[in-house]
Amino acid sequence: MTMDGIATIRYLTTASFGFGAAELLGEVLVEHAIARPLVVTDPGVRATGIADDVTAAAGEPGRLTWFDRSPPNPTEAAVLDATEAFRAGRCDGVVAIGGGSSIDLAKGVALMATHPAPLIEYAAVNGGIERVTSRVVPTIAIPTTAGTGSEVGRAAMINVGGRKLDFISPHLFPARALCDPGLTFGLPPNLTAATGMDALTHCIETYLSPLVNPPAEAIALDGVERAARWIEEATADGRSRPARWNMMMASMEGALTFQKGLGAVHAMAHPLGALEDLPLHHGTLNAVLLPAVLRFNEPAAPEKYERLGRVIGLDPGADLAGWVAGLNARLGLPDGLAAMGVPAEILTRIAEHAEQDPATETNARPATRANYDEMLHASMRRRG
Repeated sequence: MTMDGIATIRYLTTASFGFGAAELLGEVLVEHAIARPLVVTDPGVRATGIADDVTAAAGEPGRLTWFDRSPPNPTEAAVLDATEAFRAGRCDGVVAIGGGSSIDLAKGVALMATHPAPLIEYAAVNGGIERVTSRVVPTIAIPTTAGTGSEVGRAAMINVGGRKLDFISPHLFPARALCDPGLTFGLPPNLTAATGMDALTHCIETYLSPLVNPPAEAIALDGVERAARWIEEATADGRSRPARWNMMMASMEGALTFQKGLGAVHAMAHPLGALEDLPLHHGTLNAVLLPAVLRFNEPAAPEKYERLGRVIGLDPGADLAGWVAGLNARLGLPDGLAAMGVPAEILTRIAEHAEQDPATETNARPATRANYDEMLHASMRRRG
């Protein structure tokens, strides 16, 4: 398989994938009749010059409005601030450049620019899926990490009132994704590892979901194989073209399989990621929580575990959870929630929220509050 050129992939939405894909921004804006885009990014991506380099393809800088204050976990306040910038600039589209947080924030803007407040009315948990209409503003998503896959997803995760809520609709798919692995060359090793484990977790959890969707399972397995093969090289050598290409593909594949549902890892990561006084990276949380969830779920899906082991290249009967824990250690990720600053006294509350999270419904094995409490405590420190 060649990594040269740019492939066009149509699956739920359309992605232009390959080195140099970001250079297509100008023609994509014309294609979608976007003349005055709001550019959503975070301070770090703006400081590196990546966002300005990418938007240079869009023509005159004067027609761009910037919101470069996307927080690590998107919040309702940030969505409303960015929406005000959208209106003040008389914008007609959104360009998101960054990781999943910036892309999810952009989806929030695309929604609130054309729908009446409050934002929480559109949360899935409040029956908001049907309230999101086709009036959503067109969004072009350009990822600079290989983890969330939000550029091809129909959902946005936004913190509202101390809760990390799902906003889901087919109308929230970006109109186009420009997936350029070259934009991840400068991603530091710790973020490469954390976002890469996010992609791997997405693929594993969607594959283990009990919902019936063989095409999604095939995509998930391919993503697992790519991430397992390339994540360590991408972390050790950020300039490796094959590693960066394959990790961005694994990231996209993980999101393409979201239709099948996630599981207990995300059910716990969502409330942990909503802690306002303790900003926690979503991909790192997934990495730290994954071993305990794999141990809990194994009795419910032994054949799938065997196939995952084969795809990864493990010996028959090898401990999948132990392999993930070892991978985390080799990647230099925290050895547990305690190392991330999570206090033990909040775990019971997190378990309660996890039980109510929509991701619980598609976990490989039914999980109760007590099960979550046990998995959270097991995740406080790494177990081999």
